[in-house]
Amino acid sequence: MVEAAGGRLLAVDTSGDPGGRPVFLLHGTPGSRVGPAPRGKVLSLMRVRLVSFDRPGYGDSARLPGRRVAAAAEDVAAIADELGLGRFAVVGRSGGGPHALACAALLPERVTRAAVLVSPAPRDAEGLDWYAGMTASNVREYRRAELGQPRIDRPFQLRSRLIRRDPARLIRDLVPELPPTDRTVVADAGVRRMLLSTYRQAFRYGADGWIDDVMAFLAGWGFAVESIGVPVRLWHGADDQFSPVSHSRWLADRIPGAELYLEPGAAHFGAFKELAEAIRWAAAGATAPAG
Repeated sequence: MVEAAGGRLLAVDTSGDPGGRPVFLLHGTPGSRVGPAPRGKVLSLMRVRLVSFDRPGYGDSARLPGRRVAAAAEDVAAIADELGLGRFAVVGRSGGGPHALACAALLPERVTRAAVLVSPAPRDAEGLDWYAGMTASNVREYRRAELGQPRIDRPFQLRSRLIRRDPARLIRDLVPELPPTDRTVVADAGVRRMLLSTYRQAFRYGADGWIDDVMAFLAGWGFAVESIGVPVRLWHGADDQFSPVSHSRWLADRIPGAELYLEPGAAHFGAFKELAEAIRWAAAGATAPAG
């Protein structure tokens, strides 16, 4: 447990090589610190020390009501200070993408590289039809949230209780809307174990983190992606319907020097297979702590 601003406690895990190059992994929405990631042995072979944490309101981390996406940078800095990490890389998948970009924008002297997979763009992204190509369930949830947080509090808390009792429920609910390539990914026994683990932890005490993530995505993020000055690598499955590929195209057009990789035939959960390579790329810009 690490103390952040205001005395809040954040639940943190590290894995891989304790003396390796530090990389923060920002989990998806909903998710937790025990979400999908390469195994410790793989990380050790990559000479990477992976740091993950429950975002406020998820799992064992205290809630930060009304938080913005930008708040992730302050939390990551607090964890890095506690662990004695000066400079580090960040990787964000899905809902973790905007939070990784916040670190890149607001901690320019500490973040070396940022790898972002299947990330949404800001809701107020100029020139972007934010809902175009998005799956119907996501559109319904975000449209309801745009009417105000009270409209999603009760249904999200109810869903979280059902998922906590049966974590596989969320996967079953998603499958009908998944393209064939994503159905193949989530049918893998190893992937399902990781998803069940992260959902069980995410909703341990309710849906606060999930609710706050959704509201943060719809509000102003608290920074401009155009201000990012560190190397950024964006990856997106071309068939993604949860975070449409147009979102990464928009980000790539506005983040200076950003590299965009689009994978034909892949979709949202294809990011799991790309995660190890994203961490490897991000770590190449980090430096292992002395001693």
